[in-house]
Amino acid sequence: MQVKSKFLPYLALASGILALTFSSLFVRWAVGAPGAVAAFYRMLIGAVVFLPFYLSQPSKKRKIDKRWIFLPILGGIFSAVDHAVWATSINYTRVANATLLNHLAPLWVSLVALIFWRERLVGKFWLGLVMAFGGAVVVLGSDFLAHPQLNTGNLLAVSSSVFFAAYVLTTQRGRNHFSTLTYVFIITTICCVILLGVNLAAGNPLSGFPKTTYLSFLGGGLISQVIGYFSIGYALGHLPASVVSPTMLIEPVLTALVAIPLAGEPLTPGLWIGGLISLIGIYLINRSRETTPSSAESEGVQPTK
Repeated sequence: MQVKSKFLPYLALASGILALTFSSLFVRWAVGAPGAVAAFYRMLIGAVVFLPFYLSQPSKKRKIDKRWIFLPILGGIFSAVDHAVWATSINYTRVANATLLNHLAPLWVSLVALIFWRERLVGKFWLGLVMAFGGAVVVLGSDFLAHPQLNTGNLLAVSSSVFFAAYVLTTQRGRNHFSTLTYVFIITTICCVILLGVNLAAGNPLSGFPKTTYLSFLGGGLISQVIGYFSIGYALGHLPASVVSPTMLIEPVLTALVAIPLAGEPLTPGLWIGGLISLIGIYLINRSRETTPSSAESEGVQPTK
């Protein structure tokens, strides 16, 4: 029984990371669909699947405290912007770049903890900070040397990491007042509604795509949103954040590897060198903050893309 209790959380963690690894590819495979449209369908499918599970909860867990409803609303707004900007970046840069640069989010979370929450940060944090920034500079610089022009996709990916960090910080507080499933359902639904408004305002088409694009939408919703988020959520309920959070850093590495055969993207020296530096830096940031209660919550709130 004890072996089983340890096996299932690690199996969930592995399956969650694998499911999230394909998030960028589902957006890339959605031919003819703007990134914001792909993000909308991912949230729509996720909300539809989450709904019966949310309703099947005991009434106590379904209860929505109106005093704190602003937290999931803010989380939904930040998540919508994050997914829209990140998904759009994939249409302008490499899949591996978009995934890696979006993983700078823990860096911004740590800076907020330092500046606004006055957390005491050790030398390991500062080393990680320098390495995370330095690795990103190597990735961006290698792209610029290969294509000497402003890479919109890379800039969008970095911007998305800021909004993802805002989502994490908001959710860190919101999880104290809502059950996990209730919070995820509210966030996903609000995100879906906002993305619908964004697409309508931008005049983006919501139909008329090839069958393969609709299959990509379905894959993003069922695999990345539902399986990915639920698997990581289960793992977080049985494993410490100090285990889950650093392990999640495998995701951009796997994305870069699967993008070689599935997206035809070669693993350039600038990407793997800069990516490795950034991942080590983000790992050190996580390790430096895992001993404080607030940071442990912020590390393990939700999975990435």
